[in-house]
Amino acid sequence: MSEKNSNPFKNEDVITEDNENSKEEEKASAEETAEDNSTDELAQLQKKYDELNNQYVRLAADFDNYRKRQAQERESLINYGTESALTKLIEVLDNFERAQKSLEGVEDISKIKESFDVLQKQTYEALTKMGLEEIKAVGEEFDPNFHEAVMQTPTSEHPEHTVIADLRKGYKLGDKVLRPTMVNVAAAE
Repeated sequence: MSEKNSNPFKNEDVITEDNENSKEEEKASAEETAEDNSTDELAQLQKKYDELNNQYVRLAADFDNYRKRQAQERESLINYGTESALTKLIEVLDNFERAQKSLEGVEDISKIKESFDVLQKQTYEALTKMGLEEIKAVGEEFDPNFHEAVMQTPTSEHPEHTVIADLRKGYKLGDKVLRPTMVNVAAAE
């Protein structure tokens, strides 16, 4: 019994060592689990990053293609619009040439005036088909969006700020003013 009494804590030391080993094993197991979890999370995050990056690259490429397509369409519209306008005006040029040939040796002024009137009418028709519109001015109230006042005439015959004469015709294409009409505006006497 003395041997047992000589080391009464021997069993407790073994238990304490077992507890410490057990705690270390649990700690190591927890660290491994944490490492596995963080590795899984890292792999998931990397996968998500790769997906988003691929989407971004595709989107950037799509946008670049869209931008190039728009530039190409814009250039095509400009070229086509010019082509269409020139095609309509070629007919007018043909008629100018015909008129010039037919008027060689003609001394009758009325024949020349008639040819000129036909050509002017055809030119206006071609330009109207392309969308050109004359800005009406005489009798209208002065509008700085469509008219350019270069004169004011004091008069009692017309209401104040009324256009009484157009000095140079103005034109618009749709809603866009290409050239305002130069006008003389009535002023109070």
